[in-house]
Amino acid sequence: MAIPILDNWEQYFSNSDEGLGSSYERIIINKKLDQICKHFNVSTILEAPSFGFTGLSGINSMGLAQRGKKITLLDNDKKRIKLIKNVWADLQIPLNIAYSENYSKLSYKSDQFELSWNFSALWLVKDLSNFLKELSRVTSRVILFFVPNKRGLGYLSQKILGYKVLKERLMEQNIKPGNIKREMSKNGWLLLDTNYIDCPPWPDIGMPKEKFLKMFMLNWLSSNKEKRPISILDHYKGNDPEFSYHMLSYFWFENKAPKLLKTFWAHHRYFLFIPENRK
Repeated sequence: MAIPILDNWEQYFSNSDEGLGSSYERIIINKKLDQICKHFNVSTILEAPSFGFTGLSGINSMGLAQRGKKITLLDNDKKRIKLIKNVWADLQIPLNIAYSENYSKLSYKSDQFELSWNFSALWLVKDLSNFLKELSRVTSRVILFFVPNKRGLGYLSQKILGYKVLKERLMEQNIKPGNIKREMSKNGWLLLDTNYIDCPPWPDIGMPKEKFLKMFMLNWLSSNKEKRPISILDHYKGNDPEFSYHMLSYFWFENKAPKLLKTFWAHHRYFLFIPENRK
């Protein structure tokens, strides 16, 4: 959770350095998406909303596109859409992207997409019930949501510091697990799986993770010895083939931590739904 992203998202289009935290997050998201796409044999994907609480906007699904998936993005900012188009075009990766003012009506055919998903974006939707109804209509196989871990120490601390922003600009009720599950059940979807995710050896805090590790004399955990910019775009361009390997070197903590610890340390949770008739 990084509340400043609401105002400073544009800076990442001129400087794509996302730091260690978001870079690790990217790889963990990709790992989960790959698993789901393989299991459900997914080829058509909608990411809506495409803007969430991470660094460079609009590239969450880029890894899937490079693996041959047909990607559609939906965003509510026309300037951001133009910038996203430029990033994808620069890498010569095909993309469909459209504008939606408030996500109340999705202009797609029923069952047009096999997978619909978003990352830390539900609290930017004004009418959750209507949006999930529409998302359910246009999706045939699986729906996946990543939401901030409301029990996490990082979330709770940032909520205190950013209380005014959270109250005025975000719909916190949209990321409450009970609300998500209730609305999806109304639309005929079954919760197949849920768990904590994005649980590196640093808390979800609003500062560079390298700085945090140094403060607690844990900077030996960081492999970024040269203090070079960290961006998954270099990996997608083929300039950093070891990027995933370096980020997954921190996965030991997430892989070994007991669930009780993850309850208070993990940065996000995911909720995976399938139509009830697929039980």
